[in-house]
Amino acid sequence: MKEALGQEDGKRRSESYHSQLKEEPKGLKVKPINNGTVIDHIAGGQALNVLKILGIYGTTDATLSVVMNVDSRKLGKKDIVKVEERELLEEEVNRIALIAPDASINIIRHCKIIAKRKVDLPDEIVGVVRCQNPSCISNTAEPIQSRMLVKTKNPVLLRCLYCEQPLTEKIAEYLI
Repeated sequence: MKEALGQEDGKRRSESYHSQLKEEPKGLKVKPINNGTVIDHIAGGQALNVLKILGIYGTTDATLSVVMNVDSRKLGKKDIVKVEERELLEEEVNRIALIAPDASINIIRHCKIIAKRKVDLPDEIVGVVRCQNPSCISNTAEPIQSRMLVKTKNPVLLRCLYCEQPLTEKIAEYLI
């Protein structure tokens, strides 16, 4: 009887997206969303930085589910973010790659995945990350947006277009 229930449960999960996260033996469950975006395979501890990139802060009206430091075979630990009633723009999806180069994005409509894709960092990032060089022209009173060239995508290596200062670690600290 247990096997039959387990098979039916597996079938249900495959019909929707990854409808519930389970953690044995407590049975922790995260409710599936009807419409919106699921960001999966975020490196453990980076979910709040992903929200920052998306401009989602504590005062948002959006319904969010944030799961942090869940066991993952691929990453060891991973985070998951669900944003209800919002489908991310391609530009937003690609900025997520700054923090989570292995992330996958699932667009959900009527409890079904209608689109699934990996993040892809563009060749240039404008106005998202500030240069770590305090003397850089992009950090002065001049009306100039930061511009970072992407030298490598995984691990992420950025270089300022103006002063050529590299930025490899702690990118989250330099998010604008």
